[in-house]
Amino acid sequence: MSVVAFPGRRPGPITAATLAAAVDRYLGSIPTATTRASYDDTLARLIDVAGGASPAASLTPEDYAAVMDRWNTAAAATWNRHLSALTSFTTWAQRQELLETNPARRLTRRKTARRGDRAIPRARLDKLLADDAHALRERLLWRMLYETAARAEEILSLDIEDLDPEFRRARITSKGGAIEYVHWATGTARLLPRLLKGRTAGPVFLADRRAPTSGPRAPAAADICPATGRGRLSYPRAEYLFKTATRELDPHGHGWTLHQLRHSALQHLAAAGRTAAELQAKSRHAHLASLGAYVRLGEHTSARVTADTFGPGVSFGRRPPVPCALIFLNGALDQAY
Repeated sequence: MSVVAFPGRRPGPITAATLAAAVDRYLGSIPTATTRASYDDTLARLIDVAGGASPAASLTPEDYAAVMDRWNTAAAATWNRHLSALTSFTTWAQRQELLETNPARRLTRRKTARRGDRAIPRARLDKLLADDAHALRERLLWRMLYETAARAEEILSLDIEDLDPEFRRARITSKGGAIEYVHWATGTARLLPRLLKGRTAGPVFLADRRAPTSGPRAPAAADICPATGRGRLSYPRAEYLFKTATRELDPHGHGWTLHQLRHSALQHLAAAGRTAAELQAKSRHAHLASLGAYVRLGEHTSARVTADTFGPGVSFGRRPPVPCALIFLNGALDQAY
């Protein structure tokens, strides 16, 4: 089997570096905390598969395939996210002259299915958020994600120092590294003090166990609570708990994703008649056309429109009003495409 070398690579000795050291250096070079946290889980799996003490230069396509096998049955978006972590690390390692070949060359991105309606029905979401059977940490996380319409990585990366309870807002680092603010409502405001219990520093959302203090799994000091020694709650763990808790509510039995809370918030606001400018302020999208995927009214809206239009005793001379947000967004999407 032939080996495909990186284009433009000059022959020469590869720097001897262990995989664990290379991964630590790479993660340390990522300025955005949300991206660093997202990639950490994938690269920790790579260390488990290939061995942290092994040379980074010895990585093979078989190693990468074994890593990705863990997410072989996951959704295409999940597969692509973990593959992006591997390919990004590979590119960095080549620039550092730690790799001579591309171990990811046999792996390809998967095509994501286009979904029309990703919002959670309002009645089922209300039932979930009001259910005291779920742990306080999860109920606060889910409600905060819904009320802020923020990305899950942004909320999980929050530290207590980022919170501004007086104005019900938090300072987050968004995509691209910009510093922005997200705002929550009464439900989050009531639960937040109960979760913090007087803590004044460290991550807002903590894992169940104390964080390891050494080894490749040891998190950065900023990701450990100084009072309890517990680490920051990870995205994979939070996602797993949410999917498990919502499996019975999901008609398809799969459970919902944390990102669907963002979809739900924006779609519910659009259905309530909020303008496109208001939705853009809430979602913090740079471009108005990007909102189209979040406010596409779906199956439950189709059922309501059918009942309102074709039900008994309905006058066909009337036409239901269209939310202003959808009118503006349709025009923005026409210009974008």
